Order: sequence, then structure tokens, then C-alpha cells
Amino acid sequence: MAAARPAVVGRGARPGRPDQRRELDPAGRVDGGPRVCLGPAHGLSKAAPGPFGLGRGRRVGGSAGRIHRSPRRRLGGRLVRLSLAHSPLARCASAGRLPALVCTGGDVATARLRHLTYSYAGSHAPALDDVTVELGEGLTLVTGPSGGGKSTLLRLLNGLVPHFHGGRVAGAAESAGLDVIGTPTRVLARHVGFVFQDPELQAVYDTVEREVAFGLENTSVPAAAMAGRIDDALHQAGAHHLAHRRLSTLSGGERQRVALASVLAMQPRTVVLDEPTSQLDPGGGALVLDATLRFKESGRSVVIAEHRLERLALAAEQVVRVEHGRVEHVTAGVAQKRIEVSRGGAAGGEAWTLDGVTAGFAGCPVLDRVNLAGRQGEVLVLCGPNGGGKTTLLRTIAGVLKPLAGTVQRRPGRIAYLPQNPTALLHRPTVRSEVELTLEWSGENERADAILSELGLLDVAGRYPRDLSSGERQRAALAAVLAGRPRLVLLDEPTRGMDLGARTALTALVARLRDQGASVVLATHDERLRESLADRTVQVCNGGVTG
Repeated sequence: MAAARPAVVGRGARPGRPDQRRELDPAGRVDGGPRVCLGPAHGLSKAAPGPFGLGRGRRVGGSAGRIHRSPRRRLGGRLVRLSLAHSPLARCASAGRLPALVCTGGDVATARLRHLTYSYAGSHAPALDDVTVELGEGLTLVTGPSGGGKSTLLRLLNGLVPHFHGGRVAGAAESAGLDVIGTPTRVLARHVGFVFQDPELQAVYDTVEREVAFGLENTSVPAAAMAGRIDDALHQAGAHHLAHRRLSTLSGGERQRVALASVLAMQPRTVVLDEPTSQLDPGGGALVLDATLRFKESGRSVVIAEHRLERLALAAEQVVRVEHGRVEHVTAGVAQKRIEVSRGGAAGGEAWTLDGVTAGFAGCPVLDRVNLAGRQGEVLVLCGPNGGGKTTLLRTIAGVLKPLAGTVQRRPGRIAYLPQNPTALLHRPTVRSEVELTLEWSGENERADAILSELGLLDVAGRYPRDLSSGERQRAALAAVLAGRPRLVLLDEPTRGMDLGARTALTALVARLRDQGASVVLATHDERLRESLADRTVQVCNGGVTG
């Protein structure tokens, strides 16, 4: 559901980035404005128009409610100002003159794109390049490398591209039977539900039940009908036991379930999921798959972008691959073998210890009387269900969270800690400057390009980190914290949003740090990562640690 929001301005003196506006942080480039100006010929039944621009903090034409003319050499005809989601209660006078929406019917595909080219504001290369594709009904699996355009394709389905992000677009697009370019996002949101890659940045309310009710309230669902729909959605997403919890107390995986429940409660025609299992334990991932299949069996459509294909490929009606902005139908290859790494030497002495540690929040323990230690040159992997205490354990080892009882001891040396939301670490103008800052503070005599090359980031080293795709942002955060020679490495779901190539590079990097004597602790649901790196595995569940 598209929430009310102020106009987006360019990256200048006024707030323009999501982190400055305290708004949703997108997976793609974000500097575009919310206003769209376009010519009348853009429907699927007509010839695809030439490209038109969406202002970066500005717009073509004047105030709302008027029809403006522009030289044909620029935009090709009469312009109509669209009424968009930044003012959901206001409907501009020109709305009645918009081209009619495409009518739905029994044979309408989930989405149709024809010669669709889209570029983010300020970008020279298109994020989607002359895409002609039809996504049929049922389950569609979207694959491809990080930064290839998957999130852009998904955001096109609910109108965030182009209406929210701005930029330039040419061609035609239809989603859930609606013309994407001519339909405001507040209308598309009723038909196309969307779960983002970063659920921690998606929430509006502070409690689970209110969060799931948010979309229903905005679509005027009667109060008598809300309770049943909220309860059903929470059960389908495996989050019914979280109904009365505060979102700030949830793990990343639990937040993903709540985000899914918020969409399912809306009962849209199409559900779009961007990396929905990236932080889920095996049980949570199975629940998401079950909910997805039930949604599909009810006659609706599901589009999922996912790097971990094993659970989904067999159930998908079709698979499309997005790479370098091009989209094509493919046959999914689901066999992902263990990544082999060599062992450099034996583990050394103790690097950190927890002695009778009880830890939690606001006086409420999450971990109870934990005794655990890690050694130099060792990789310790934390497994367990969402909400079991893995993140609390990592934060306690790092010193970010003070224990309620017991003692924590660490050997001297730099600590590299990657939280579940790596975007919180990224605030410098470029990816390279993020790495250089770490090296400067730590006094390390190393070139930033060394780790950028190791993680495949040289091509985006000069980019603003928050303008990258989710997988690229994850790698940028890893480069920023792992540059140099940290002595204690703590990584919370480090492969989130990563394709196989990126996971292979990360595995090699962690193995190198281990062989240099670092003590490494990973909290992960990625079985391939665990099989490749774990010297020891412990289970974190119900406040205790075993193994």
C-alpha cells in the first residue's frame, strides 16, 4: 500500500534521500521525483512512445489541474499531470482526463511489458533495456545476478517504477490488468501487494497487529471484517504468535513474516515478493512457500525474486532471468553445490568468552546464563529459529549490548560487526570512501580497491552506496567493515540478497580472514555457507545455546 509522502527533492541542500526523510529505503536508485508527465499514447494497444522524463526534484509543466503543452520535439504531444500517491486524499482535476485503465479479464496475464526501457534519474545506463515479456498467471520466479535489474522489474509491477523513483521511461507496461504508466500507485497498490527486501524499513506502526491493519484501514475495509482478515493473514505467514509484539523487538526473519502478512491481509490479485526467504529459518521459509502456493491455488498470481531456488523452482510455472537490464524466459538451474575452501591452519587460543551471560532488552532476558567461547582462526556458526536470540548473542559479543548479568571478555583488536540491516552502516558519498574511512580509522596500510575487487565492487566503487541494489549494498557494507585485518568478525545474515557469485566471493574472504587469525562468528540460515565455512556450529534457541 503506498503511504502518503512528501515530494522527493534532488540530492541538494534540502532532504532528498530516504534516510534523511525517515522513509522507505528502496533497493534501487532513489533520486527521482514523484510527479510524472507524459503524452497520451502509452497504452498497450498503441505504438510504444519515445522516452519521456520524470523530474529529479522538478517536473515538466506547471501546477496540478491544468493540461500543459510542450514542443513536440521534446515529448511528443499533450501532457497530463497525474494524481499520485503523495496526496492520497486529493484528486486533481485532470484525473478525469487520464487514459482509461486496461480492463481485467479471465485471460489477462500477471504483467505484460512491450519494448519497455527505464533509467533511474541521473543514471546513464538503463536499468531495464527494451524489455518485451509476458508474465503468466500462477507463480513466476525471477532470477539473475545482484544489480541486474530484478528489483526494478518487480517495482514496475506496482508502479513504484516509474511513479516514485522518477527517471526516464519508454514503451508500455501492464500489471494486474492495469496500465502501469497511466495508473496512480495508490490504485495499483490495491491490486498488487509488495514485500520489500528490507522489511525493517517497511513498517509504519510499532505493533504487529496495527501494522497488518494499516493497508486495510487505508482501503476503508469495515472494522467488522478486519479482525478476521488480520488473523488469517498472520496465520498464513506463520506470525500469529507475534500479533501483540512490538516490531522493535522482532528479529529480521520475524519482520519478514509480518511484512508478508500485511500484504496477504489486503487480498491483492498479485503478490510480489523481493527475496522473501533471505532471513528466514528453514521452518519460516517453508511457511512462506506454503502461503505462496495457497495464494496461487486460490487463482491469484505470485512473482518472487529469489537467489535460493531450491524451494521454489519446482513449483514455478515460469522462470525469468534479469541480467544487465534484459529479461528472458529460462529453465531454472537449482543445483547449488557446496563452495569448497581450503583450511590454512589449526585454531589458536580463546579470542572471546561469555561467562554466565544473561542478555536482553528493557530488563527482559532473551539469552539466559550462556557460557560460550570462540577461538582465534575459527569460524563459529550460529543456527536456530527466527527470534531465538542469534542477533542478541552477536550484539553481546560485539559489546553493542550490555549483558544483564555475567561477564564478556574479548582480546584486544578491531571488531568488525555487520548487523542485519547493513544500510544503517552506509552514509559516505561513495562505496570507496566507506572502505577508506574504515582503513583510516584503523590505521591499516591497505588500498581500498583490494577488498572492493575481492567482493566484485570495483564497477560501483564511485557510486552512492544507498543507490545500489540490495545485494550490492550488502557487499558494500561487508567491504566497509571487513577491510584491513579485524581480529573479531561478527556477521549477521551476511549472504542476504546475494547471488551465487557474491556468496562465493564472501566465502573466500571469510576463509582468508580466518586463516589470518581472526575469530569469526556467523549467524545464518544459509546452509551452503555453513557447510563451506563452519568449524563449529551451535544452536541458539529459547534463551539457550547448545552444541
